[in-house]
Amino acid sequence: MKKLELKFLNQDGKTVTYSLEKPVEPVDTATITSTMDEIIAQDAFTSSGGNLVSKKSARIVERNVTEIDLPS
Repeated sequence: MKKLELKFLNQDGKTVTYSLEKPVEPVDTATITSTMDEIIAQDAFTSSGGNLVSKKSARIVERNVTEIDLPS
């Protein structure tokens, strides 16, 4: 499963991460940048450390899980 992680800095200087499942690929850097700017401008989210004040990074994270069958 892949997720798009958007990382911001809040007023306390701490990193705040929001994850979105099933991102559209290939990613459009300009769209991600403008979306993150809009989230900050609209004060769309807040955190325990205050409002989001700047973009830190964005990344696609893929998690692979393989079940291991254990004998009874």
